[in-house]
Amino acid sequence: MTLLEQLKSGTLPQSVVQAAHSEGLEPESLAEQVAAGKAVITRNLHRPQIEPLAVGGGARIKVNANIGTSKDRADLQFELDKLRAALDAGADTVMDLSTGGDIDAVRREILAQCPVPLGTVPIYQAVIESIACGVGLADLDPDLLFEVIRRQCEGGVDFITVHCGINRNSLKVLLDNPRLMGIVSRGGSFLVEWMMHNKAENPLYERYDELLQIAAEHEVVLSLGDGFRPGSIVDATDPAQLAELFVLGELTKRARAAGVQVMVEGPGHVPLDQVQSNVELQKRICDGAPFYVLGPLVTDIAPGYDHIACAIGGALAAWHGADFLCYVTPSEHLGLPDVEQVRQGVIASKIAAHAADLARGRADSWALDRKMSERRVAQDWPGQIESAIDPKRAEELRANTPPTEDDVCTMCGEFCAIRVSKRALNKK
Repeated sequence: MTLLEQLKSGTLPQSVVQAAHSEGLEPESLAEQVAAGKAVITRNLHRPQIEPLAVGGGARIKVNANIGTSKDRADLQFELDKLRAALDAGADTVMDLSTGGDIDAVRREILAQCPVPLGTVPIYQAVIESIACGVGLADLDPDLLFEVIRRQCEGGVDFITVHCGINRNSLKVLLDNPRLMGIVSRGGSFLVEWMMHNKAENPLYERYDELLQIAAEHEVVLSLGDGFRPGSIVDATDPAQLAELFVLGELTKRARAAGVQVMVEGPGHVPLDQVQSNVELQKRICDGAPFYVLGPLVTDIAPGYDHIACAIGGALAAWHGADFLCYVTPSEHLGLPDVEQVRQGVIASKIAAHAADLARGRADSWALDRKMSERRVAQDWPGQIESAIDPKRAEELRANTPPTEDDVCTMCGEFCAIRVSKRALNKK
């Protein structure tokens, strides 16, 4: 039986107990959320060595970091360096989006060195392998796509993004309602080209039952991808995005009925005033399934600073109910991120997640901020650095401008407001 089936039969799997304890939740409470499909536990059956991770259902908001090779830079060591940077910065999960080099070998090594759940987008590898065999993207054999999915799941991948919500009906909506940016999802664009060329249904939608069988066999969480997510705020919450979302709602119910855990991915580029409505729509249409947001980016004009645009949108989305934030790095829209950009992207999204956890009233999050405030009152600088979400950066900045007195900083010096107010308020 799958984990979901065990829960529905009244069994409480140890993985749920472990995940609940790490979240400060009662196991029975988390079990109820997972059984209802409002939370998922991400851990492939073939990876018992990693801690099971809860997403949704009252768990703290999680952050994902994307890494992976490209045709222009297929350097395994570079990816392992990025993996370590992401983990050191606090990423809860990692996705390997490799499209260059020996993709199977890269994934195996990342899996071997990754102590947190790992996700992939299998269609990337299927397309690369098809092209390598001299068969173009448009002539990709669906059997190859499903063979890659099975291979990745057997190899230990914990969750996979599959763009099943693109079907003939949702594609017609897109064609009838042209966009400024068209399709910005790489997987989504692959599938649309294949569908248009072959005049056929999306194999991930048409063979969804087969996909569910593979996921159930290996206890892999399906992350239902948003192939029609908006890549411009001009296109946000448009008919194509919503048409796909309704399909994802249908597929969410089918997955649960088959004993497969599922989460749903969301936009994309969304202006601030539409973030809340996007979260609420997803939660209603997909019956409370965990929401994995790719950003959202709240402006299109921040190249080099898209991690900040992402953090703004991510904090707002998580406050209103999103459960899982996919980071964006400063090099988004510009190029492959380096190690430092990966670190910056994770930290930005961790700040967003923590800010939303505070707004949701998580006691452990409030305790962290209270501890920092206590150390600031005491002008305990080592303690403040220890409490920082990025201690390394805090220590570097403190060392760059050392004060003449240990209990102040060089911004205020002897005119430190905390020092002055202590002196004033302690006068009788």
